[in-house]
Amino acid sequence: MAVYEPKDSSQSPRFTGPRTFMRLPYKEELDDNMDFVVTGIPFDTGASFRVGARFGPQAIRDFSILLRPFNVEQNTAIFDLVSGVDYGDLVVAPGYIKQSYERIVEQMLPIFNRGIIPIAMGGDHSITLAELRAAAQVYGPLALIQFDAHSDTWDSYFGEKYMHGTPFKRAVEEEIIDPSASIQIGIRGPLYDSTDLEVARELGFAVFSSEELFELGAGQMVDIIHERVKDRPVFVTFDIDFFDPVYAPGTGTPEVAGPSVRDGLHLIRGLKGLNIVGFDCVEVLPAFDPSQITAAAAANVMYEMITLVAINRRLNADKAAQMQKQKAT
Repeated sequence: MAVYEPKDSSQSPRFTGPRTFMRLPYKEELDDNMDFVVTGIPFDTGASFRVGARFGPQAIRDFSILLRPFNVEQNTAIFDLVSGVDYGDLVVAPGYIKQSYERIVEQMLPIFNRGIIPIAMGGDHSITLAELRAAAQVYGPLALIQFDAHSDTWDSYFGEKYMHGTPFKRAVEEEIIDPSASIQIGIRGPLYDSTDLEVARELGFAVFSSEELFELGAGQMVDIIHERVKDRPVFVTFDIDFFDPVYAPGTGTPEVAGPSVRDGLHLIRGLKGLNIVGFDCVEVLPAFDPSQITAAAAANVMYEMITLVAINRRLNADKAAQMQKQKAT
């Protein structure tokens, strides 16, 4: 049973108390009773168009109070299996991307070193490079599952090597991810040049456009993801612009003709059994989010990720029990 779990909203009204993700306890110190932590990374200096994603964690938390601890689609009572907290926001340096990267790595390393799974809220997509740097120090080069409308593998933008359109090219160059075990899903929208999309493939990523996803269907895409990643330590990054802007208008660079929230949640649920060591959901921009539509989508993406942590804990326990049984016989 969980040491740390949400407040019971059938006994305590959701709208009371400080805003934490899913009404989890707020803790600033790590301990051995934590299987996961939810943390905000409120940095958006890497954005190229709309800014304001630094307020994304606050908006996601605000909607997340509606979430409940039993996941119907996954038939899982989450906190019967895992324990987690809201770890608050990491300290960044607004306006200074390299200094913020150093701070993010420093603050994320203790989480990875303890084997706790961080579930982070951005912030723009530039933050993922720092998260990957920290994770790779513990796990070595990672597989990457990227749900996104953009490949984020440009070499530079306005002459700058570090911004939200470049993190995964930098990650390949730094050898902190293995592109041969990595996949990008949902890519779409106009480009600057006919070769733009080939850059990611030349780096070694498997790249699937939104149209290819629609043709294959979510079930077959899940099979492709598992075949690609296998048992490698994997980081999952979810840019909220993966969704069509009908479902997620509050984002920095929206692209039309994308997947629905239902499609996205189906794909995330299909990741059970993978060796997931970290996760983020980025690019939520509340200033462009009427009626908390985007925050609702992001909160549910994170909820499904927490559920995966619980399911994987159960699967690992079942495997260990089976091995013990085999040894006994």
